[in-house]
Amino acid sequence: MTYQTVSPANGEVIKTFPDISDADLEIAVRRAQATYEQDWRHRSVVERARIVSAVAGRLRDSAEEFARYATLEMGKLLVEARGEIALSADILDYYAKHGDRYLKPQAVPDAPGNAIETLPLGIILGIEPWNFPYYQLARVAGPQLVVGNVVMIKHAGSVPQSATAFARLFDEVGAPAGVYTNLFANFDQVGRLIDDVRIRGVTVTGSERAGASVAERAGRNLKKSVMELGGSDPFIVLEDAPLEPTLDNALWGRMNNTGQSCVAAKRFIVVGKQRGKEFLEGLKVRMSALKVGDPNDPCTKLGPVSSEKALKGLLHQIDLAKKNGAKVVIGGNRIARPGFYIEATILTDITKDNPIYSQELFGPVASVYVVKTEDEAIELANATPFGLGGSVFTADIEQGKKVAARVESGMVFVNHSTWTAPELPFGGIKNSGYGRELSELGFGEFVNRRLVSVSPVGAPPPGVNQGG
Repeated sequence: MTYQTVSPANGEVIKTFPDISDADLEIAVRRAQATYEQDWRHRSVVERARIVSAVAGRLRDSAEEFARYATLEMGKLLVEARGEIALSADILDYYAKHGDRYLKPQAVPDAPGNAIETLPLGIILGIEPWNFPYYQLARVAGPQLVVGNVVMIKHAGSVPQSATAFARLFDEVGAPAGVYTNLFANFDQVGRLIDDVRIRGVTVTGSERAGASVAERAGRNLKKSVMELGGSDPFIVLEDAPLEPTLDNALWGRMNNTGQSCVAAKRFIVVGKQRGKEFLEGLKVRMSALKVGDPNDPCTKLGPVSSEKALKGLLHQIDLAKKNGAKVVIGGNRIARPGFYIEATILTDITKDNPIYSQELFGPVASVYVVKTEDEAIELANATPFGLGGSVFTADIEQGKKVAARVESGMVFVNHSTWTAPELPFGGIKNSGYGRELSELGFGEFVNRRLVSVSPVGAPPPGVNQGG
């Protein structure tokens, strides 16, 4: 495959990187395996955590350089790229701080002498996307390295400079070679890695198709996998929700990262005709006011999408929606300037027979629905193959919690847009995947939870009757 930096802001090809050769790939796997077996797994958690924390510090020190790579390669607004750097460093520090506690043996209740140990597995392969080029890496590297695994990462082809910059951090802080390995591997090579007995687990963040393909191959090899795939998150607005803060969350929830986030608010479901009218008008005003421009410019509020392919895909979906009866309230067109820019877009009147009804819109395109009742809102929220995140907005928090309990998702937020933090478990259900990242749950995905059972000296075999 092609590893290439193409500026979304102007379409210019900046730099191309060659794929790794089969011979060099084998050398990298051997090195990773040797480092795991002979070094990394045997270090204390305190020592592993020290290195991970040093990477976090180095990342903060290099924040401006790293942020500009993300802006250059995938068009992220520079202010948002800086925020991603801070979040990524926080994730690394979170696991460095809490790893020792998570690794302590746990006694088995009601079974004296029995305990559960948490042990590493070996090499974990990560297959990661372009939309958060550092955050996606940190949430794999942080827990896996602290627990004692080593990681090999196949990053997206469009962010090679971000990928190599992150890998460089480990060399700069003195981590052993093979602890963290970036691979410019092609699809065939990735397939062979999944088959390789030395790879003990696979984690994927990406599309449904990519996830299904990797999960199938990992399953044939009896390897644990974690899948963080697409989403079409509902944003439910109850009739009593305070309008202005709800609209502020709606704008951020849809437009953060130019809408290119699996947990973006994608389907706005408003209860009540009048509240629906007010919400739509407010969202229209806010999205229409977004200033288009260079993502490096601090005044820019709407940057480009990541690629020509992504832009054409969105335009095709909008056209498909219109052909099947949807109304374009604002936007819907490519912006006449160099680069991969599309107008902020709002779609309404999307019926169940419209293909867009069940598709994910991965960009600055919002779908707005108005329903009569909370039950209708919940039914619509769940009428999707996805189940990643969701939000409920209301003045009545207890009622909001009741509505949230009925949303089919891995995460749900009341009065807050769906988002992420190191201490919050992240993941979905249905076609959004399985498994969790972040928090203690993410720490436990690729480990051996080993039972250790200790009996007194001279104890009889299990099941022997101790009676007279």
